[in-house]
Amino acid sequence: MTDTLRKRLEKVRLALLALHKALVDSERASYEQTMGVIKSPNHFLKLLTDDPWFAWLKPISSLIVSMDEALDMKESPGDSVVEALLKETHVLLVPSENGEGFGRHYFDALQRDPNVILAHADVTKLFEKRKPK
Repeated sequence: MTDTLRKRLEKVRLALLALHKALVDSERASYEQTMGVIKSPNHFLKLLTDDPWFAWLKPISSLIVSMDEALDMKESPGDSVVEALLKETHVLLVPSENGEGFGRHYFDALQRDPNVILAHADVTKLFEKRKPK
């Protein structure tokens, strides 16, 4: 992968990590409001990995893992791999008011939590087309 693409992937990954944290925090608050307080960090980890309430977060978690793997490869992945990860990010982060799955839950999180909105804005800024100077 070219150095420019590597840097872009690293920036997107960092912004995606911040968005992931905002989503997890928001979803935890929503869960606790509905189901009651989560008793321990271990219980919360178990809920994150096994409970259907949090299952919608798996696509973003998996995407971050894929980025980590690409960045950690001993032999650099081709530019096409990095471009595919960036495209997957761009496609995944489309909220859908009338959809289902990730898009619908993402839309709901954006409606209820300003921290999710700010983290979303930070990621999407990285995909804006740059105007020629």
